[in-house]
Amino acid sequence: MVQVQRLGALGFAVMITIFSVGMEAQAGDPATLIQEKLVSQIKLTKPTADRSDIVTAGDVLLLHKDGLMMCSSASSYAFSNTYSNGALSSNYKNRAKDAAKSFGRGLIPVFGGGASATDAVNNGCATRKFVAGEKFWVTAVTPQKDGILVSTFSDPYPDPSGNQVRYYGEIKFPFVRGSVPPADDFVKTVSEVLTVAPSDDKGGQGGQGDQGSQPAQAAAPAPAAAPPPPPMQDIAAPPPPADTPPPTIAIGQTKAQVTAAFGQPARMAKVGVKEIFYYKDMKVTFTNGKVSNVE
Repeated sequence: MVQVQRLGALGFAVMITIFSVGMEAQAGDPATLIQEKLVSQIKLTKPTADRSDIVTAGDVLLLHKDGLMMCSSASSYAFSNTYSNGALSSNYKNRAKDAAKSFGRGLIPVFGGGASATDAVNNGCATRKFVAGEKFWVTAVTPQKDGILVSTFSDPYPDPSGNQVRYYGEIKFPFVRGSVPPADDFVKTVSEVLTVAPSDDKGGQGGQGDQGSQPAQAAAPAPAAAPPPPPMQDIAAPPPPADTPPPTIAIGQTKAQVTAAFGQPARMAKVGVKEIFYYKDMKVTFTNGKVSNVE
């Protein structure tokens, strides 16, 4: 009888546990809810598999804190950063991994008997420090047991050799004392470090609206259209020519004046000091070169 009672109590405890797990699953994992909240506010960017370019550009993020470290995209591991107590701090966990990986392949030389992968950590990747006001992309928001990990990715920057290098990193936002805060409160904490850049502030170097390897340039405003020219005024038709008066001939006119008015005669005749010009319906007599008679 006692054994049956114990089994009944055990069964009841199992049922309570199952019920509690079911309720938690129904309510959603708190870290996952935070992830979903952040992703709903930040459009993620998709890089290529080798992190050399961008496949799909998401939102441009604006950095509000100094000291965000990122590694060259050629590195095997992103640079780790942690945000705590209002400050960004970098740690060398992933850089040590990267150095150890290279160390294991014999790519990092060992000097002296005490050298190790950790000693060679500065060879782990080419780095760049980002400061407040610079911009970049976010490629992932990953929930973890003790916090949220935000993955960052930059536009190309020239290195000392003149090569264009992209950088990537990660920012750990830990849960304080292991307790998952409400999603809205955690989003406010994240916004202390990064926010989506305003739409009119996405040009320029450093997370600048890049659609592939080249940053997108802000479109220049179209020049204002010139006003249409005023309509042309109707041009008045010229007045009809005045009636030309018929040519006239007068006594005393010269031969030149007569031919200017009537043209050359049909024929001419000369009788002594007189010359006669015969026109179609007129005969003009000249004496000493001047009109003396008209018939």
